[in-house]
Amino acid sequence: MGRFDKYFLMECDDVVEYVKEKYDFFDKNAELSVNEIGDGNLNYVFRVQDEKTGKSVILKHSGIETRARSGRHVDTDRNRIEAEILMLQDRYAPGYVPKIYGYDPVMCCMAMEDMKDYEVMRGALLKYERYPFFADQITTYMVNILLATTDVAMDHKEKKKLVKSYINPDLCTITEQLVYSDSFGNFAGKNYVVDELKDYVEQEIYGDKELRLEGAKLKFDFMEHAQALIHGDLHSGSIFINNERIKVFDPEFAFYGPMGYDLANVVAHTIFAKFHSIAMQEEGNAKNEFQEWADSVILESVDLFIDKFKEKYDEICTDCMAKTEGFREYYLGQVIHDAAGIAGCELIRRIVGVSKVKDITDITDSALRAEQEKKMISIAKELIKRRNEIFDGKQFLEIVKKNV
Repeated sequence: MGRFDKYFLMECDDVVEYVKEKYDFFDKNAELSVNEIGDGNLNYVFRVQDEKTGKSVILKHSGIETRARSGRHVDTDRNRIEAEILMLQDRYAPGYVPKIYGYDPVMCCMAMEDMKDYEVMRGALLKYERYPFFADQITTYMVNILLATTDVAMDHKEKKKLVKSYINPDLCTITEQLVYSDSFGNFAGKNYVVDELKDYVEQEIYGDKELRLEGAKLKFDFMEHAQALIHGDLHSGSIFINNERIKVFDPEFAFYGPMGYDLANVVAHTIFAKFHSIAMQEEGNAKNEFQEWADSVILESVDLFIDKFKEKYDEICTDCMAKTEGFREYYLGQVIHDAAGIAGCELIRRIVGVSKVKDITDITDSALRAEQEKKMISIAKELIKRRNEIFDGKQFLEIVKKNV
């Protein structure tokens, strides 16, 4: 039995031997170096590079428990799901995800394209970089994948097989707890906010019975609505970007859920970037331009999604009843309503919950941070409570701008 015929947690020295044994990606005489580059909570990510040629590959290796707050066991099969999903996504939206070179079910490790010519979008936004093409590309990615994996377009039996293949219980449990429970009450006892925000959160979130009821409705919609194969964590930290295009990665939370979830995350994390700029960016033309760009992304991410959805729906719809006059508009309307409510949940959970984002934590003045967080909570509450009245990007943006 070889070293890699039974699972163990690899370190850098193991990775060199592993790559040489399992892949013919590099020449036999390659001078390989390995660096661990990931800082995530669930996986170990290594860059393997030939020092002579610069050729490189990424290995993503599953651990059996979370790295932060160690002790939560997670299924190592998640990397199998991620590898298969990236290959499926590349079929429906070619060029929008990294290439997968292989997956090893024993070592729970996948080899994938190195995105070293890109940077993670969240880091770029924290430097106030603007990308005029972003809304167009991210909506193409979403519509092409989401709609193609619904009962509207797929053979119903084949779709049910996909639902079965991509059941993702461990990571769904995390989402159900962090996004749909802890957003509305400190049920796990792990929520925390800056001191200046504590009384506000107690009154405006935990004490708002109407908000909690709407949160409960959204939670059970999420758990019971196997609509489309969603990315499940489509924020700016899951998008590589350069001056020409995006590449979406890290779909380890993917499963069959409400398709509005992905659109919601794009909108919510653009709002985070906007408020980071409001708090931290020096006044002047550059700040005004970034604010205008963020507003355009909120507007266009929704409106381009709607336009492309309608066009794609007519192109790939196969179900006879889904072709009924008026059903497309009804179906799309539900997706947009879901996106509004879920965006509100995402805003709240990143403010009060354990999984913060740098857009918030980089605001080191706690009073200034609390001021921005209160405004985002107001946006979130309105998106959740009024979600069934929201049909387009203009309404999303109006809610954001009146609370700035």
